[in-house]
Amino acid sequence: MVLEMKVPSPGESITEVEIATWLVEDGDYVEKDQPIAEVDSDKATLELPAEESGIITLKAEEGDAVAVGAVVCHIDMGAAKPEGGAEKKEDAPKAEEKKEAPKAEPAKDTYATGTASPAAKKILAEKGISAATVKGTGKDGRVTKEDAVKAVPSMGTPGMGARGSERKKLSMLRRKVAERLVAVKNETAMLTTFNEVNMKPIFDLRNEYKEAFKAKHGVGLGFMSFFTLACVRALQMYPAVNSMIDGKEMVSFDFQDVSIAVSGPKGLMVPVIRNAENLTFRGVESEVKRLAIRAREGQITVDEMTGGTFTITNGGVFGSMLSTPIINPPQSAILGMHNIVNRPVAENGEVVIRPIMYVALSYDHRIIDGKESVGFLVAVKEALENPVELLMNGDIKKALEM
Repeated sequence: MVLEMKVPSPGESITEVEIATWLVEDGDYVEKDQPIAEVDSDKATLELPAEESGIITLKAEEGDAVAVGAVVCHIDMGAAKPEGGAEKKEDAPKAEEKKEAPKAEPAKDTYATGTASPAAKKILAEKGISAATVKGTGKDGRVTKEDAVKAVPSMGTPGMGARGSERKKLSMLRRKVAERLVAVKNETAMLTTFNEVNMKPIFDLRNEYKEAFKAKHGVGLGFMSFFTLACVRALQMYPAVNSMIDGKEMVSFDFQDVSIAVSGPKGLMVPVIRNAENLTFRGVESEVKRLAIRAREGQITVDEMTGGTFTITNGGVFGSMLSTPIINPPQSAILGMHNIVNRPVAENGEVVIRPIMYVALSYDHRIIDGKESVGFLVAVKEALENPVELLMNGDIKKALEM
């Protein structure tokens, strides 16, 4: 009996996928539930498992766009499983060793070796090149005019290094991301406001409690929990930032689903921390770790990347000092974190060195006014610079569940 395997629906509104990679070859024996292909949708890359065991016949090529429900392969369930696998092919008979060609005797040095002709000498002199560094191809090793010209490539003339190129089709996921980024720039009134955060209070807390926190909860006390909870607080203070446009209507949410940008093997993934307003420091760190691992291992699902109301992206892990992050549609705002650098700042009339991070908020000016955007970012800054009072209610050990 031959089974026709069809493309399952990876999620609502997805009508087609692209065969990114076949993990098996035509004619292979596959086991039930064995991953046989990676398929790209416009939201994620997913593995396609074999529905039954048998000999597989591929019906689509890598790079093909296939409609949901279309047949991509046949599995002959009646075929017997090969015993011991395919026999190892005998090594091909060794080719007879080629006789070594007689080595050419090196050209003898003469008075002409390395000597430039008058025309070559002029060219080399103009460019400040010694004739001794140029290999001559003239009689007895004389440097000719042609040798001198080749030794001094003009501006725009290809050099001696590699000049290859590679053309590779963009994955469906990457193409969709590109389309959405261009759409955001064209269809929103996107602006960015900036501020700076003194990270010393958070550094002090982490230095004192991170070891005990990790020992008790099994996760590190990172920066993301502080930033997520600071954003939750600010979103509750400025609900317009936690809203989006739907046609001629503005939709505001009474919950905070925070999307976090994570680098995965297929590019940038943006999984969602659901109801971040109900999470503690331990809860945020555990969820960030879980989602990051799933994204890096290619196990993240479409459902885990949809429905966010606000996004946090951290370019600082790659060394970015400052950037203008692009809004993650249909959301209306995104916070950009950056690297932390010791900088001189003024405190109480004195110059001191503090670990400073620049932060950026990109927002859709159609529904978020300047007052709200600046106020939101200031609220984030205040919470990060005074985390004990504003994020922990004055009780550090209770907030960290120590």
